[in-house]
Amino acid sequence: MSLRVHRDFRLLWVGDTVSQFGATIGRTVLPLLAVGALAATPFEMGVLSAAGSAAFLLIGLPAGVWVDRMSRRPVMLVADLARALLLLSVPIAWWLGALTLAHLVVVALLAGAATVMFDVAYQSYLPALVGRAQLVEGNSKLESSRAVAQVSGPALAGGLAQALGAAVGVLATGVGHLVSALFLLRIRTVEPVPERTGRTGLRHEVAEGLRFVFGHPSLRAIVACTGTSNFFGGIGAAVTVLFLVRELGLSEGAVGLLLSAAGAGAVLGAVTMGRWHARFGPITPIWLSALVTFPLGLLVPLGAPDWRLALVVLGEVGIGYGVIVYNVAQLSYRQSICPDHLLGRMNASIRFVVWGALPLGGLAGGALGEGIGITPTLWVAMAGQALSALWVVLSPLRRGPVHHEEDEEDVVTG
Repeated sequence: MSLRVHRDFRLLWVGDTVSQFGATIGRTVLPLLAVGALAATPFEMGVLSAAGSAAFLLIGLPAGVWVDRMSRRPVMLVADLARALLLLSVPIAWWLGALTLAHLVVVALLAGAATVMFDVAYQSYLPALVGRAQLVEGNSKLESSRAVAQVSGPALAGGLAQALGAAVGVLATGVGHLVSALFLLRIRTVEPVPERTGRTGLRHEVAEGLRFVFGHPSLRAIVACTGTSNFFGGIGAAVTVLFLVRELGLSEGAVGLLLSAAGAGAVLGAVTMGRWHARFGPITPIWLSALVTFPLGLLVPLGAPDWRLALVVLGEVGIGYGVIVYNVAQLSYRQSICPDHLLGRMNASIRFVVWGALPLGGLAGGALGEGIGITPTLWVAMAGQALSALWVVLSPLRRGPVHHEEDEEDVVTG
């Protein structure tokens, strides 16, 4: 049965779509607000970029234990409401004339903590909602929404920032999380009661999740690839808006349109994911998509304010396409091989590393931008992302799935 007729999945899908639109608009307008209204320096932009993902380092590992101990939908609801309140404080402060860069950094940090809890809970909740046999379809549909938001969100954000001010875009982000919470409230599926016996303490449970991830050759390769890519992606995120505004001389509206190119590639990736799965199976798309598409990012720093803007667009489309195919494939694979009682800790352990790399990359990008310049920093970022594909290309994933012998019974019965 298609998930299109699965009522509760549709509610999750619609709510997540609205939230993704808000989040995508916010990711565009926050740096525009910092650059345009607060005259942020490259280092300050790096700090702002790092703040948004620092929570993955600060609470990423215990978040998995907490999620495994609790029902996951309530965690998602609280996280949505917290993000809404935090982000709505930005336009209020702006309209009162009290907005500062420190305010933006604090909001990004705390909203990032809520995002950690939401994402770990959501990735652990999906198998219980749709069943493991429909994980690829479920993840593909959710990633399709993310991709559509990436296409239209930056363009809408740029238009809002140019016409009404960047603070209005942040308002849309907060409202999006409120709407997401309303849809989550309507889901009826009863979650399995979390296992409450045999707990041995936070440290032991965190270690159990880490052992599962880093003792598994295929998961280890996925973590290395994604973490490396995200580190260099954080470097790129710190300087991309600066590159487009200060090096290429683009307006806020043009920046939004150009950043939508990555979303266009993501939409195409989500739409064609079923073909990848049918043609190559569940494993091969993980390494093949990275090998073919990640190097296309090297076209971006070749951009200039003439016909070479097309190179930036092509590079962004290629990255967007490859990231979606890679993410759907590796996430579905992770969810399918992990026992239920470890889902939260597995997802949190991986996110601790791969998302924890983002703030480190953001700080490195800010420092490099100040030291060697914006365009050379972008070259470093794109070269690093291209090379990150080697982790999965040279891994056991090219030979098919790998399981622990001691986990085989859990994998089969879970």
